[in-house]
Amino acid sequence: MNTKSPLKYILIAFITLFSATLSAQEVTWLTWNEAAKLAKTEKEPKKIFVDIYTDWCGWCKKMDKDTFQNAEVAAYMTENYYMVKLDGEGKEPIEFKGKTFKFVPSGRNGYHEFAAALMQGKMSYPTTIFLDEKMNMLSPVPGYQKPEPFLKIAKYFGEDTHKEKDWKAYEEEGK
Repeated sequence: MNTKSPLKYILIAFITLFSATLSAQEVTWLTWNEAAKLAKTEKEPKKIFVDIYTDWCGWCKKMDKDTFQNAEVAAYMTENYYMVKLDGEGKEPIEFKGKTFKFVPSGRNGYHEFAAALMQGKMSYPTTIFLDEKMNMLSPVPGYQKPEPFLKIAKYFGEDTHKEKDWKAYEEEGK
């Protein structure tokens, strides 16, 4: 009887299951239109998270790699938010609350009006935006965020703690 054979199959099954679990923790990025449609049609919509980036932004790429690919961050965000990637210099028009936002040629690259509106005119990349279930602004968060501080911010809005206490009080709790 070959005893190595069953062990080999068990090991292969374990590796396959482990790999599937890891890949299940990856973030599924949506377009703005996909997230907006889900927010309007789902019985219990999620909040919306928007990652505003540009192709040339090194900190945007670092945040993609370090923060959004972190298993704990990915799992929490996937469960609690519709996650949108928005190119701050994207060329496609975006409809939102009866207005069409477009690309504006300016300087070397230009900018997208919708990204500028979400960032409240402070054009800084990366900027992450948290919106409630009705697509109302909760807060823009400019700059690169490491996984742990990012998750704290995401939970602050995701668990509606922002309705009970201000950020400073919430942040003090964790120290």
